[in-house]
Amino acid sequence: MSSVISRCPKQTKHKRASIIPLFVNVGHGARMGIDECQYQFRMSRWNCTTFGNTTSVFGGVLAAKSREAAYVYAISAAGVAYAITRACSRGDLTDCSCDNRVRTRKPKGNWQWGGCSEDIHFGEKFSREFVDVKESRDTGEGLMNLHNNEAGRRSIRSLMQRVCKCHGMSGSCSVRVCWRKLPQFRQVGDSLAARFEGASHVKVVEKKRRRIKKLRAVSRDLKQPNKTDLVYLEESPDYCERNET
Repeated sequence: MSSVISRCPKQTKHKRASIIPLFVNVGHGARMGIDECQYQFRMSRWNCTTFGNTTSVFGGVLAAKSREAAYVYAISAAGVAYAITRACSRGDLTDCSCDNRVRTRKPKGNWQWGGCSEDIHFGEKFSREFVDVKESRDTGEGLMNLHNNEAGRRSIRSLMQRVCKCHGMSGSCSVRVCWRKLPQFRQVGDSLAARFEGASHVKVVEKKRRRIKKLRAVSRDLKQPNKTDLVYLEESPDYCERNET
C-alpha cells in the first residue's frame, strides 16, 4: 500500500487519506477470497495452499492455466468487489455510499424502495479497474483470467437479495420498505465451487477480419461458455504426484 501512495507525490493529504481505506478494504477482500478458497477445497488434494515466502501467494499452481487457477481468479476478484461494496454501504469510503439508482425502479407489489441498497455496481467497477488492469486481451492467459474475474463478480450480483422491513402503527405493516443487500460471501464461494465442477475447457480463436482473440469451447460438441461460467485452457496437473514446481 505504501509503495502505491509514494508513487503519487502530488496528492494532497486529504486524497492520500481517502486512498488508505480503499487499500485496507482491498486487502480485506483478498483475504476473504483466500479464506473462502481454502474452505471450499478443504477436503481436496489441492486445498488452495498459500505461501508466505514468495511473490506468488499460491505458489506455482497459477502457472498452469487450469480450473484451479480459474477458481482462484474468480473468488479473488469477487472478494475485492464484495469488500469494497460493503465498505461503501458502511460509509467507510468517500467515493461511494448507497446505490440510489434502485429507487428509480418501479416496485412490483405493495412495497417501496428505501433504506441503503448496497452498490454492487461501484464494487464491480473498482474490482475491474484494480484487478483486471494487469491482464492482456492479446494472450490466452489474459483472456482466461479476465473472463474468470468477471464471472466471480457476476456471481455476487446474481445472488443479491431484496430485504424488507415493515413500518406502521402497532405492527400493521402499512408501509413495507425494501433495499438490496449483498449475499453471504459463503454463498458466492458455493456458487463458484459449483461452476468449478462444470468449468469449460476453452481455446483461443482469432477473428481474421478484426484480429480479435476470443475464447471458445475446445470442441463444437461442447456448450460455449457464458459470462458466468469458469473457463480453463489446460487440464489440471495430477496433484497426487509430487511436483516441486
